[in-house]
Amino acid sequence: MTASLKSHSHGQTLVLTISNPEHRNALGPDIYAVGVEALNLAENSPEVRSVVITGEGPHFCAGGNLQRLRANRQQSPEVQAQSIEGLHNWIETIRVFPKPVIAAVEGSCAGAGFSLALACDMVVAAQNSVFVMAYSNVGLSPDGGASWSLVRALPRATAMQLLLCGERIDAARLQALGVVNQVCATGEALCAALSLADKLNQRAPNALASIKELVNDAQTSPLHTHLSAERDHFVRNLHHANGGEGIAAFLDKRTPLYR
Repeated sequence: MTASLKSHSHGQTLVLTISNPEHRNALGPDIYAVGVEALNLAENSPEVRSVVITGEGPHFCAGGNLQRLRANRQQSPEVQAQSIEGLHNWIETIRVFPKPVIAAVEGSCAGAGFSLALACDMVVAAQNSVFVMAYSNVGLSPDGGASWSLVRALPRATAMQLLLCGERIDAARLQALGVVNQVCATGEALCAALSLADKLNQRAPNALASIKELVNDAQTSPLHTHLSAERDHFVRNLHHANGGEGIAAFLDKRTPLYR
């Protein structure tokens, strides 16, 4: 069975499903390209307010396909470099995508699959999910932004332990460390992620886009620069129609209807 990325709509949420169950949803170049295309289309669609990324069957994603990686050793190094560029393009697209992206994780979340989950804005994980930065276990170093994301999410020593030792870590521990947002019953990750997405879908899309952009920029911007950005976003959102609707609804004690 060829690896693919399936998509369907759940209300105002676009669900992207990694489909390669024979190999625990291992990733490949075709998936990266389709992932970028799907998000580019969703960015311009007013019908889509959030995205959930999940895996088909009992696992989220086992990372790269080791059989494909072994075959690539017989090719020019440029072949693997181009493949990683495809993955990195998808990771960057998720990061700058102006709408919330939620990972719904069941079972294995390893290697580039873990990197993919870290690239999302929020992570919902089932109790049975197991996360592992498996790269060093097979003599490799991280890709997909794993080292970038973990160092920003965790103390340096903890990030180094996960990356250097390739140790498994469960969802409850990652929730305690602030990496996983919600732990749910096994088999319920997608349902829980969609419920979270539905809550986000009721909020002003322009405000959520501003929040995501500000958070993305916060770690590299000097305080003065970031304060200026917060000012500009606040003024823009105050004068947006949704700003008027949100304030009026709060004062009128009713549910706002954002567009």
